[in-house]
Amino acid sequence: MATNGEEQQTQAGRHQEVGHKSLLQSDALYQYILETSVYPREPESMKELREVTAKHPWNIMTTSADEGQFLNMLLKLINAKNTMEIGVFTGYSLLATALALPDDGKILAMDINKENYELGLPVIQKAGVAHKIEFKEGPALPVLDQLVQDEKNHGSYDFIFVDADKDNYLNYHKRLIELVKVGGLIGYDNTLWNGSVVAPPDAPLRKYVRYYRDFVLELNKALAVDPRIEICMLPVGDGITLCRRIK
Repeated sequence: MATNGEEQQTQAGRHQEVGHKSLLQSDALYQYILETSVYPREPESMKELREVTAKHPWNIMTTSADEGQFLNMLLKLINAKNTMEIGVFTGYSLLATALALPDDGKILAMDINKENYELGLPVIQKAGVAHKIEFKEGPALPVLDQLVQDEKNHGSYDFIFVDADKDNYLNYHKRLIELVKVGGLIGYDNTLWNGSVVAPPDAPLRKYVRYYRDFVLELNKALAVDPRIEICMLPVGDGITLCRRIK
């Protein structure tokens, strides 16, 4: 049984990597994954953007390197061409997507903070993939409502990644299910939410974790019974749920 000192030391050792949200019990095991399969294959541009993001005071918001690698491979596997990203931050997952798409691929990217996006934009431009990105600053819901109104947009997206305000995830889903094609994927990030989804009601949680936990739980319950999709919840990063539209 660990002493209080050992527990404190363990906690102090967590989150040494930028975007480290791994739910693995062993930090050493997570580090092994990074050093064995992620960092040796990480494109130089993604490494540079990860290092730029490390200097941001809210660097924990970034997509982890292992999740970036996963998204990059997933997009290649499904031959995605037309994609969307809600919640961009400095653009690590956006860059992972852009690098995976063909030269004529497109990403509609939305975030309420353009300043964070512009922090990573020079790296994206240097990587030669900025032409694939259409960035819109502001809330995503009005943009989605506009897209849904035009039937030509229905079923037009191969892949959609959501890593934004958790209290709007269900509102996003109601619209995104119309926009993703049958056979296409929607990926919802943070669906295990720091492991808090299984925490008892009186567990000591950070204020923001406690606030958004109920929204994440509500989303997870709704996705589990949605007959329009097949789902797969993966313990990558902070949890990502893939939804494949089937009708």
